[in-house]
Amino acid sequence: MHTIIDRRELTKGDMISITVEAPAIAKKIHPGQFIVLRVNETGERTPLTVAYKDEVHGTITIIFQVLGKTTAMLASLKIGDAIKDLVGPLGCDERFTKVGTVVGIGGGSGIAVLHHIMQGYQAVGNKLIGIIGAREKALLILEDEMEALCERLLVTTDDGSYGMHGLVTDALSKLVEEQVHVDQVVAVGPLIMMRAVCEMTKLYEIPTLVSLNPIMVDGTGMCGGCRVTIGGETKFACVDGPHFDGHKVDFDELIQRNNMYSRDERTSLLTSIRAR
Repeated sequence: MHTIIDRRELTKGDMISITVEAPAIAKKIHPGQFIVLRVNETGERTPLTVAYKDEVHGTITIIFQVLGKTTAMLASLKIGDAIKDLVGPLGCDERFTKVGTVVGIGGGSGIAVLHHIMQGYQAVGNKLIGIIGAREKALLILEDEMEALCERLLVTTDDGSYGMHGLVTDALSKLVEEQVHVDQVVAVGPLIMMRAVCEMTKLYEIPTLVSLNPIMVDGTGMCGGCRVTIGGETKFACVDGPHFDGHKVDFDELIQRNNMYSRDERTSLLTSIRAR
């Protein structure tokens, strides 16, 4: 059992941050790796990326969006409650190197994942520029944390309610127009956003890393549910990723596979809400 020691609502109730006791995971996990949790004995196995770790206090922080039954159950837990199982760290240990200027682009809950990855790039001496976006100001998360981490931060909102009116790709175009030299782009967020970023960076020949979130069950490469096509080859995000060369990802296939269970996910969420 893993006790929740802190819980915060980051947006209008659907973006939640929880900090749990997990000393063994906190000691081993690296930026970009993830865990699989089970809320209770009858719960499903759900992969989530760790946003922060605290080795001294033996805790990890997970930021997630309420989308289905399991995330709704997780969001319903309070400080002092416990999560049944946590398994991790899972995924490849990303080897961060000094490449120069790294532009991190995040959208939605992907900003939490991006923040942890960018910490890894900062630790080896890279210059960081951040771009974060949301549909509206109220849905934006971790702006202060990203601003403290990056030498420059550009914020976009789809509706223009805050920051730059437009998409994260518009902010990236702004950097290109300013002739900012970019050595590496890291994009984390909705698949459509990552695809758009990769289409742009491919034109400018900027290496781009993406963190993928395909359907996943066991997290150890056994079920095959998280298979993705990378450069024409089948890879498993749980053991070969979750980070991949964005220019090699078959996003059309991945988006189609991820949408297969969207209706079931919404139905499960509505059923759980009505049962309360």
